Amino acid sequence: MTLVWRPGFQFDADASTYIEAVEAADTQALETGVRYAINDFVIGCKNDGIWDAIKASCILAGARTLDGALVPLVGTAPTNFNFVSGDYNRETGLKGNGSNKYLDSNRANDADPQDSNHNALYVSETASTGRLLNSGENGSESGTNTIAATPAKFNVRNRSSTTLLNIGNNVNNSFVAMNRSTSSAIEFRSAGTTTTHTLLSSTPTSEPITLYYGNGIYTDPRLAFYSIGESLDLAALDTRVSNLITAIGAAIP
Repeated sequence: MTLVWRPGFQFDADASTYIEAVEAADTQALETGVRYAINDFVIGCKNDGIWDAIKASCILAGARTLDGALVPLVGTAPTNFNFVSGDYNRETGLKGNGSNKYLDSNRANDADPQDSNHNALYVSETASTGRLLNSGENGSESGTNTIAATPAKFNVRNRSSTTLLNIGNNVNNSFVAMNRSTSSAIEFRSAGTTTTHTLLSSTPTSEPITLYYGNGIYTDPRLAFYSIGESLDLAALDTRVSNLITAIGAAIP
């Protein structure tokens, strides 16, 4: 089936493929406005030149069911450990419980180049503590990627055993991401602000990136989006993801 967009246009091919897969998992159609929101997101990322850098991603909102929400936008589907339908909200995403629920992205941390990497989340509800995103179980392991919450800030690693402490701002309804495009520094973005931090890179761990879990500890944020891949413009991705989640919320009755 070829989806027809606003008069005179057709859906982007990648958006159409994703929407059809979500609707098959849901066993029913999405609202027209949700379809448009997804299509606008994909086209916008392509126009911004960031689409090809996204290698693994899920929109954890919009779909009618949890199965639909776990259909990958890009890359391999995540493995679900213990999430159930009651954990999922179509407008705000998937809620952890801090005890036994997490996603394995099935994207190895070293699948992307050592000095070209991003990890991004949309956090609808913050966690007070714990690793929202993680690779590597040994706390001192070189090459670890981590975005960990503190009550007000984040502790972050990217291809490093050194932790950047208390950076950014941990608030609800915020795009949270890190990006490495050089061996010497990373960018971190949260609450609409990007900061640059000196952080030397090392060979990345080979373990897959996990969400809601790391270093033996579970955490309980509500996430509406994640992406993993190569270096990209964090501000551009923030705009596209934030607009996507807003548009999905507006389209759902």
